[in-house]
Amino acid sequence: MHRIAGWWDGFELWVAGLPFIPQFLVVLVGMVPISFAIAYGLDRALRAVLRILDRRYGAHPSPARPAPAGAPVMLEPEQAPEQRTPVQSGAR
Repeated sequence: MHRIAGWWDGFELWVAGLPFIPQFLVVLVGMVPISFAIAYGLDRALRAVLRILDRRYGAHPSPARPAPAGAPVMLEPEQAPEQRTPVQSGAR
C-alpha cells in the first residue's frame, strides 16, 4: 500500500508541476473516461434497483379479477390525462 501511495504522490507532484494547459489535458484525459464509467455503473445499478421496486416488474403480479358470467368482454380504458384548467399567474 505504501508503494501505491508513493507512486500516487509522485504522479500528483508531476501533474502539479506542469503548466496549466498540459495539466488540464492530463486531468481531462484521465477524468473523462473514469467519470463516464462511474456514471454508467451508477445508471445500471439504479435501473436494477428501481426495476425491483417498481410494481410493474415485481415478482408477484396482481391477480386478474374474473368477469361476471354473461358480462360482455371489455378492455380496460386507456389512462387518459384528466382535463386540466390552465393556471393564470397574474403576471402581465
